[in-house]
Amino acid sequence: MGKDLAERFPAARAVFDSIDDVLDVPLSRVMFEGPEAELTATHNAQPAILAHSAAVFAVVSGKVEDNVATAAGHSLGEYSAYVTAAALDAPEAAKLVRRRGELMQKAGEERPGTMAAVLGLATKEVEAACQEASQQASLAVAANINTPDQTVISGDPDAVARAGEACKKRGAKRVIPLKVSGAFHSPLMAPAKNHLQLALERAAFRDPVFPVVANATAEAVKDAGRARRLLSDQLTAAVRWVECMQRAAQLGGAGARFVEIGPGAVLAGLLKRIVPEANVVSLGTADEVTKFMEAA
Repeated sequence: MGKDLAERFPAARAVFDSIDDVLDVPLSRVMFEGPEAELTATHNAQPAILAHSAAVFAVVSGKVEDNVATAAGHSLGEYSAYVTAAALDAPEAAKLVRRRGELMQKAGEERPGTMAAVLGLATKEVEAACQEASQQASLAVAANINTPDQTVISGDPDAVARAGEACKKRGAKRVIPLKVSGAFHSPLMAPAKNHLQLALERAAFRDPVFPVVANATAEAVKDAGRARRLLSDQLTAAVRWVECMQRAAQLGGAGARFVEIGPGAVLAGLLKRIVPEANVVSLGTADEVTKFMEAA
């Protein structure tokens, strides 16, 4: 993960080195060499994804930053968005998401939870199924509203199972259990929220140079204080990705180009289902970055 970028672009290598310097593990070695079990551990996976995104942006920033209308990121990707907006330096953001991952892992151990993806059912129906399945001591919520007909539910395992069955009865095409270590973006993450807020308050956070669309509210954030609060809220709130992309498209205006920065092309696929006319390019590999730089 990211090795090709480090080998071909000095700016990317510098980002990986700077993040290694502030963490207590050689993260780039884990990213480049594994083992996979170590890389996929929450406290490593989150800063690794951020490092990859920040490394790509360091290479392409000169080609895009003068024309950016807004940025957004899905879940931990919101921290990457603040890096692109110069509100956070990459090493500072990596420390935050490392802490975030540790806190989420601990919250998941204290109150085990799970998540499941619901495909082919409108969000309102999923929300109604979650409400129907929730009880006083066991709850399920819509946690990631990824497209109009793809929603991830999160919560206590029994409630998520009941909600999944209720979704099937309401016409869902599939309900897919996810391999996660907790009920992310749900009230079960509440024990982590105050600790994360403290870390955010201590971080060197600046006002973004362009607005960042917040997961929790789909509003365009323009100041550091508001950014800190909404990143804390994000732990227990739904990722309102459909509204985020609609807001980003509005801010970008007609003919705007979306650039996905980081590993994979999942967000580009989601975007095309939210804003079908969107012009989008994904930059994750060294080859993709090279092609973009040559064409820009």
